[in-house]
Amino acid sequence: MRPPVSHHRPSHEGPSGPRPRVHQADLTPPWKKQRPAPEVPAEPGLVVEEPGTGFCGAVIRCEAGTVTLEDRFGKHRVFPLEPRGFLLEGRPVTLVRPTSSAPVRPTRTASGSVAVPGARARVARAGRIYVEGRHDAELVEKVWGDDLRIEGVVVEYLEGVDDLPSIVAEFAPDADARLGILVDHLVPGTKEWRIARSVTSEHALVVGHPYIDIWEAVKPSAVGIPAWPRVPHGQDWKTGVCRALGWPSDNTGAVWQAILKRVGSYRDLEPELLGRVEELIDFVTAPGEA
Repeated sequence: MRPPVSHHRPSHEGPSGPRPRVHQADLTPPWKKQRPAPEVPAEPGLVVEEPGTGFCGAVIRCEAGTVTLEDRFGKHRVFPLEPRGFLLEGRPVTLVRPTSSAPVRPTRTASGSVAVPGARARVARAGRIYVEGRHDAELVEKVWGDDLRIEGVVVEYLEGVDDLPSIVAEFAPDADARLGILVDHLVPGTKEWRIARSVTSEHALVVGHPYIDIWEAVKPSAVGIPAWPRVPHGQDWKTGVCRALGWPSDNTGAVWQAILKRVGSYRDLEPELLGRVEELIDFVTAPGEA
């Protein structure tokens, strides 16, 4: 007789007990393996981007499993705290809940500098920064105000650059009292360019941006327009811009205040302005000659 046929599957047990499982080796090439993202505490004021939606904003609240961001328009969005869930300065990070229960101050100023909690304003230096126009001064104060107070730098505004040589002569800058001047539309061949070249003191620095008006130094995306309109030569620039965009042209001061509210940090400004202001601050705060 034939032995009975067994319908059971072969056992994994060997003569001496269960057979060890064989683990497959990870053959994924090293360059294809995803590196673990660094963990970053979701502290208030930290600016990150959620790559799935493109939403960029500052952390205003972090709770169990979620973080709330606020963009430059004041809009809030809540996102889950997931591994590699955010971009910090373009690099993937994993946001984690801060360990300290105490409220944490923003880690950066509006200019992007490292914030110094509890720092007191320094006694004003003898040096100064002059900017052409009240709107220019307001913008510099909003973005660089914290830095300027810590450095003790006072910003004053000029009505125009026509009298710049006489103003510099009256100020009489020296190694311990340097003078920095920010000029609009400083382009070779313009009136502003010729006046700036007439300032020859080694303790005075005149720099400028290429824009006709400081409004143009604000990125169009910050104010919700595709681009700043072109205004025909000979027409008042602010008035022409307001008319082209359908903004009230009879009160450009109010329009500017609305634009200024849209500026949350240096990210909302064109690099041509950022570099020039930083250059002036470095110049004015440089140590005096021995």
